[in-house]
Amino acid sequence: MPEDKVYIFDTTLRDGEQTPGVALGVEEKLEIAHALERMKVDIIEAGFAASSPGDFEAVSRIAKEVRGAVIATLCRAVPEDIDMGWEAIKHAASPRIHVFISSSDIHIMHMLEKDREHVLEMARTMVARAKKYCPDVEFSPMDATRSEPAYVFRMLKEVIDAGATTVNIPDTVGYAIPEEFADFIRAIQENVPNIHRARISVHCHNDLGLAVANSLAAVKAGARQVEVCVNGIGERGGNASLEEVVMALKTRKDLFGLTVGLDTTQIYPVSRLVAQLTGIPVQPNKAIVGANAFRHQSGIHQHGIIKLRETYEIIDPRDIGLPRGGIIVLNKNSGRHGLRARLRELGYELTEEELDRVFRAFKELADKKGEIDDRDLEMLMKEERRATVEVYKLDLLQVSCGNHLVPTATVRLIGPGGEVLQTTATGTGPVDASFQAINRLVGLPNRLVEYQVKSVTEGIDAQGEVTVRIEVDGHQFVGIGSDTDIVVASAKALMDALNRALTRVPRGEGVWSNP
Repeated sequence: MPEDKVYIFDTTLRDGEQTPGVALGVEEKLEIAHALERMKVDIIEAGFAASSPGDFEAVSRIAKEVRGAVIATLCRAVPEDIDMGWEAIKHAASPRIHVFISSSDIHIMHMLEKDREHVLEMARTMVARAKKYCPDVEFSPMDATRSEPAYVFRMLKEVIDAGATTVNIPDTVGYAIPEEFADFIRAIQENVPNIHRARISVHCHNDLGLAVANSLAAVKAGARQVEVCVNGIGERGGNASLEEVVMALKTRKDLFGLTVGLDTTQIYPVSRLVAQLTGIPVQPNKAIVGANAFRHQSGIHQHGIIKLRETYEIIDPRDIGLPRGGIIVLNKNSGRHGLRARLRELGYELTEEELDRVFRAFKELADKKGEIDDRDLEMLMKEERRATVEVYKLDLLQVSCGNHLVPTATVRLIGPGGEVLQTTATGTGPVDASFQAINRLVGLPNRLVEYQVKSVTEGIDAQGEVTVRIEVDGHQFVGIGSDTDIVVASAKALMDALNRALTRVPRGEGVWSNP
C-alpha cells in the first residue's frame, strides 16, 4: 500500500501503562484518550481488554466516547481474548482488533511451549476469528526481529490471507539496529507476495536507545504506520516516543517526503498530562518536550537566538504548543481571570470547580513565595490532575529535628468518615519520622521503593517536588507532592501513593508478554 502519509498508532494506554509503577484509573485513561483525540492521533490502542476487568471497562468507555480515532484493543491469539476484545470495542466508530503471537524460536519454545506449525495455525485462525467481528484487523508477530525471516514471511502471508489489514513488525526487546531493521522491512515487501493488501507497521522498543531511529529507518524503507507512546514511556527502556517520531517526520519532510495528520500544537500539553497522570516525569534533556529542549545557556547560543531563532532551534516551540512565557506576571495580587488566561496559554482548560481548587492552591503558594512562574503553575496542575479520592487527608504535620535532637514528627490525619487520627513517631530524619507516623495511622503495609526530590524552580523560596514509589502486595503505586517545605512535600507524596493504593485495583497481568 504505497502512501504518502504515516499513520500514528498511539499505545500509551496499553504499552505505556506497562511502565513499572503506572496504574491508571478508568477516568484517567479516558482523559488521556480525549487528549489524543484532540491531537488527531490516527489509532489509539485503548488497552488490553482481556487482561483485567478494569482494562475492559476502560477500553469499552473509550470506544463509546472517543469518536475521532480508530480504537484498538490488543488480544492474544486465543478465542477468549478475541471475543472479549470485540465486546469491549464494538461500539467504537472505527474499531480495530490487534492480534499478536510470538514468532521467535526462543519465545515459541520457552513461553508458548509449542511448535512452529501450531503457532502458525493459531495466528491464522485467530485473525480469521477477529475478521468475522471486525473488518480492521492488525497482526503482530512478537519478537519478529529475533525470528527466522522466512518464518515471519510465511506467517505474514497467511494472516493477510486470513484478513489482516495491518501487519506490525515488533522489535519487542529493542534488539534491532536501524540499517538492519530497514533491510528487514524491505525484505518483507519483497518476500511476502500479498503484502500489497496490508499496511506495514512497526513497534520499536528502546532497550538500546534506538526505538525512534529504527522507526524512522522503517518508514524510509516503506512502513506507513508507527506505534509510539507519549514521552517514550513503556516497559523497560520504553517505546518509540510519539513527539520525536512526529517532529522528525515534520522537520525533515525534505528527506522523508511524507505527511502526518497530527495537530502538533497539542504535543506539549499532552506530554504534560501523561507525565502528571502516570507520575513518570519528563527528563530535562528529553528531546522536544524536556524542560531544556528550548533553553539556551551558552552566550554564543543566546546571541544567535536573539538575532534569529533558527540559528539554534530547528523547531519553533509554538509548533508543539509550548508558550514562550512571561506574557502575564502572576503573584498574590493576581485574580482568577489572569490565572485562567495563563493556564490556557499553557494548554489547560479548567472547569469552574477545577479553577476554584487551583486558585486556592495558587493563592496559598503565592503567599509563600511571591511571584509565580510557569513551572509553579504546572506543578499546581500536576497535583490537580492527579487528585484521587482521599481516603485519608493530611491535616497537620509538625516536625522537630537538629544535630542534637532525635527527629520527631507529629501527624494528624482525617480518616474515612471524618474521624481524626493523630500520632507521634521518631525516625532517622524528619522525612523518615513523618513517614513512620503516617504509615502507623494508615495501617497499610508497604515498602518504599523509590524517593526522589527535585526543585521545581530556583531560589530559596523554590517549590520542591517529591516523587515516591511504594509497593503494596506486589503492586507499585506512585505518589507526587509539592510544597516550599520539602518535608511537607514528602508527606503529601506518601499520602498520594497510599490513597492510590487504597482506592485502586491495579491492572491485571496477562498470561503472555505483549509486543
